[in-house]
Amino acid sequence: MTRTGSCLCGAVRFAAAELGSFGVCHCSQCQKWTGSALFAVTVPEHALRIEGGDAVRTRRTSDWASRSNCAGCGAPLWYRYDRGVDGAGDYELPVGLLDDANGLVLEREIFTDRKPDCWTLSGDHQRLSEAETHALYGPHVEGA
Repeated sequence: MTRTGSCLCGAVRFAAAELGSFGVCHCSQCQKWTGSALFAVTVPEHALRIEGGDAVRTRRTSDWASRSNCAGCGAPLWYRYDRGVDGAGDYELPVGLLDDANGLVLEREIFTDRKPDCWTLSGDHQRLSEAETHALYGPHVEGA
């Protein structure tokens, strides 16, 4: 099932022919970028078609990844591993950009010890602290 979506102003639209896992990142960089936590679904590079690329503004935020926003409305578009890590090229799309996010199942939260105590996500899913996140995914994962 192809999922479609867009930024707030509609200048950037996308179609994802394949979705990977759905997770939440509570690292400090994601908190600053989104204003809370990054609720994102993984989309393999080959499965994402982007329209309105002229409105995409990308900024390198680490040695291995970049974040993109819409130049018009400023909406976060995706986090992308683009250098030297497993999954390089894959996109982490904020689920709020999807036209229909129904049916996604939260699989994991990472950097749970970095999240503010003012919210908690319910449900039975994996919850990893910063140390556990780095042990599982390596030191290339955010969290600074």
